[in-house]
Amino acid sequence: MEKISSMQRILTALTHKEGDRVPFILPLTLHGAKELVMSIKEYFSSADNVYKGQIILKEKYDHDAYIGFLHAPLEIAAFGGEVIYVEDGPPNSGEPVIKCAKDILTLEVPDVKNNKHTRLTLDTISKLKEVATDQTPIIGVVMSPFSLPVMQMGFDKYLDLIYEDRELFWKLMEKNLDFAKSWANAQVEAGAAAIVYFDPVSSPTIIPTELYKETGLKVAQQFVPKVNAGVVSHFASGSCLPILDDVIGYGSAGVGVSSKEDLEELKKRSTGKITLLGNLNAIEMRNWDIETTKEKVKEIINIAGKNGGLILMDNHGEIPWQVSDEILFAIADAVKTYGKYPLGE
Repeated sequence: MEKISSMQRILTALTHKEGDRVPFILPLTLHGAKELVMSIKEYFSSADNVYKGQIILKEKYDHDAYIGFLHAPLEIAAFGGEVIYVEDGPPNSGEPVIKCAKDILTLEVPDVKNNKHTRLTLDTISKLKEVATDQTPIIGVVMSPFSLPVMQMGFDKYLDLIYEDRELFWKLMEKNLDFAKSWANAQVEAGAAAIVYFDPVSSPTIIPTELYKETGLKVAQQFVPKVNAGVVSHFASGSCLPILDDVIGYGSAGVGVSSKEDLEELKKRSTGKITLLGNLNAIEMRNWDIETTKEKVKEIINIAGKNGGLILMDNHGEIPWQVSDEILFAIADAVKTYGKYPLGE
């Protein structure tokens, strides 16, 4: 029997059909530093480091994608901001680049192909593409123009902007959209097969749905059709069920779903319309044992795996540094044991 490639497996799931098994993706952005025995800061200083880390991790766990994403504050660095590194977790953004709302007027949009920070990601993806060819998808990531301002100006000032000055808000969205579109398509040009639209602020966990429809939804509607690849919307473990029809409506091929939501209801409402990605609890995963891990994987597959439309992964889009090799191997083993199609045979 001809071996099914990861690309074929994921495309089959996205078309709501059953392939050889449920595909799974481990968003291991930090673990490559462990494999190369270096600090997280040093790891992210070089495209060659991240490339090597991703090659090792893909071979080690045999999951179905390369992750072309480095870290979210890289986008803030591109705008002239600061990145703060820690020893055992993802980098954070430093002082806001927008000190007051009027700074939006003079904010300059980075040239993604020539900015040294965004170039790190583009060079990483280009290197991975040489190995991935058309057999393994490379996943790119863009922070939503609607969610990026949390790092650009701070959450409190951003909420004030949304509620008190819609004119300036939309000026910021215009600039962030220009950046996000060029950033997404530069990643696609470099070799990314899909773009994850990381949009936690749009989740009903963060803002009221009525406000989302006036703001974040309109931003997504302007972004997604301009991307030259499939887009997956992700709400960083926030809920999506109340806005699922909107996400389907603006053309998202997939949606990252929270471990706190009703997966059965999500499957019912998504069947034939949008692929579910998730929904292993990435935080709780740090304390799981092998048996618990396998039961969690089995449960998700049993609920959402039938007729395709499921890519198993964590619910946040980034697996914590503290999750052990033992648990990651258990996830991989469980998918290959319980995720074979037809399910239950």
